[in-house]
Amino acid sequence: MSFQATKAEFENRFWIIGGVFSIGFVLYAFDHVNAAEALARLMVGPAGMSSSRAGYVIRAIFAAASLTVTAAALLRSWAEAYLKSSVVHDSALHSESLVADGPYRYVRNPLYLGNILLAAGMGTMASRAGFFFILIGMTLVVYRLILREEAGLAASQGAGFLRYCDAVPRLLPALRPRVPAGGTRPNWVDGLTGESFMWGCAIGIAVFAVTLQLLHFWIIMAAGFAIYFLQSFWRSRTAKSPTEPRP
Repeated sequence: MSFQATKAEFENRFWIIGGVFSIGFVLYAFDHVNAAEALARLMVGPAGMSSSRAGYVIRAIFAAASLTVTAAALLRSWAEAYLKSSVVHDSALHSESLVADGPYRYVRNPLYLGNILLAAGMGTMASRAGFFFILIGMTLVVYRLILREEAGLAASQGAGFLRYCDAVPRLLPALRPRVPAGGTRPNWVDGLTGESFMWGCAIGIAVFAVTLQLLHFWIIMAAGFAIYFLQSFWRSRTAKSPTEPRP
C-alpha cells in the first residue's frame, strides 16, 4: 500500500493542514497545560513558576518559537520567489517542470520544510498534547504530499529528476549548494506577499512573546489569513483566460 497522498488529499492540502492545527488546539479541552508553560516548568521547577524568572523563561520560549516561524516564512518566501505563488497555492499538481535554483539547490522540498518549522513554532501556542499532535501530524501530512509530488516529477522529468534526487536531500538541508545555479531570477514581491499568512503567524507569535496577550495574537493571525484569502481570490480571477466572455 502506497504511503503517498491521494489526488483529493493533494488538492485539499490547505484544509487538511488547517485541520491538523485546529485539532491540535482543540486538544486544550483534554490537556489544559500549555506546551511552553510545561517546558518552562521543567526549566525553572514548579516552585519557581511564581517568580519573575518564570515569566522571562516563558517569553524566551515564545521568542524562540517566533524565530522558528520567521525562519519558516523566510524559507517559504525564498522558495516561492523561484516557484511562483500561482504554482505554490494551486490545488493542482504541477510536475511539468523542475525548479532547481535558490533554496532548491540545498533541499528538494523547502516549502514543506517550512511547514514543519511552522508546526514546531505554532505548536507552542497549543497544549502539550496539541504540540505533539500538530508537529507529528504535520510531518506525516507533508511526507505523504512529498511522495506524491516526487512521483509526479519522476514520471514527467525522468532521469533528470532522479539525478537531482541523488544530489539534493529531501528535507534536511545541505550546508552547501548541491547543484549549480540555473540563473533563474526570483520574484521577491511575489514570494513575500504569497506567504502573508506565514508572516502573520510569525508576527503574531512575536507580539505575543512581548505582551502575552492572546487577543493581539489572534488579531494579527486573522489579518494574515484575510490577506491570504484575498490573494487567493485575486489569483483565481487573474488565472482566467482574457478571452473569456463577460456576463
